[in-house]
Amino acid sequence: MITVTKEHIEAALKRYQDPYLGCDLVSAKAVKDIRIDGDRVRVAVELGYPIKGWSESLKGALKEVLGNVEGVREASVEVTQKIISHSVQKGVSPLPEVKNIIAVASGKGGVGKSTVAVNLALAFQAQGAQAAILDADIYGPSQPRMLGCRGKPETIDGKSFEPLVSYHVQAISIGNLIDEETPMIWRGPMVTSALEQLLTGTKWRNVDYLVVDLPPGTGDIQLTLCQKIPVSGAIIVTTPQDIALLDARKALKMFEKVEVPVLGIVENMSTHVCSQCGHEEPIFGQGGGASMAAQYQVDLLGSLPLEIGIREGVDNGRPTVAMDPGSRAARIFHDLGRKIAAKLSLRAKDYSARFPKIVIQNT
Repeated sequence: MITVTKEHIEAALKRYQDPYLGCDLVSAKAVKDIRIDGDRVRVAVELGYPIKGWSESLKGALKEVLGNVEGVREASVEVTQKIISHSVQKGVSPLPEVKNIIAVASGKGGVGKSTVAVNLALAFQAQGAQAAILDADIYGPSQPRMLGCRGKPETIDGKSFEPLVSYHVQAISIGNLIDEETPMIWRGPMVTSALEQLLTGTKWRNVDYLVVDLPPGTGDIQLTLCQKIPVSGAIIVTTPQDIALLDARKALKMFEKVEVPVLGIVENMSTHVCSQCGHEEPIFGQGGGASMAAQYQVDLLGSLPLEIGIREGVDNGRPTVAMDPGSRAARIFHDLGRKIAAKLSLRAKDYSARFPKIVIQNT
């Protein structure tokens, strides 16, 4: 009779590569417990990213792996999630009630950055995380329309805002405080101050991922915002077009300068899907996101098609992930959300909460 050991089980688990972490669960320190009772094995896995909609598939894959271990007759797998805070830039303090801030940026406008941001927040929420979105585009706020929440935020104490909630996602935007057609004729310092007030003056509640929809460009405003907002990681949105890629590279370099890790690149509008016949064609070029990812040694997280349904959804306050969860586009957004959260889970943890604060008092 073969005696099954912990080493046998760990060796088997190392052969399974988590598609979102990009490594095995043992190396990722996600295997929290292994219990062996003769020919029965129980394994507990704890992942640092949201797993709703994925946990059953993972359990099945791990049971199959364990079932192939000689001497194992019965295998059970428990999969849980624990989303924690990760480190931010030096000299910037994390926000209370917000574990992680993910900046969504593009060097150029018109590449679908806001569409990606809102669907990404919805994907986090749908997968079992508490998500929120901050519309940081003071000059051209679009999230109130995209989320269908155009009302004004309430204030209970007269000092802070209550976030609006749409599709269970907490949200705030300058667009919730002004008329949709009112132009914001402000200089840089006023814009930066307004964004800081929206960020710190909103009563966020137990947020795992706060998605910040940054304004396009890489000027003084964007740089200042990235230096003051405690960002755990950034996503660059581009299209395959050479002109868009030129500006996307500038956005990536900006994050490098302020020491914000770039989690990866999302290529939007990679192919056009005809609404009549379903024919796909790369009308903006091909392979641009992949070549940029290879050049800067970051991941190409995924490619999104140019579909009329995605555009119609955000224009009408009915984003694809919320209103058409079974669609191809929604599945891509869910996959992106898992990849981004999983990559973030492998980064350094934030230990600031463990250290006591020193207070000097006159006695």
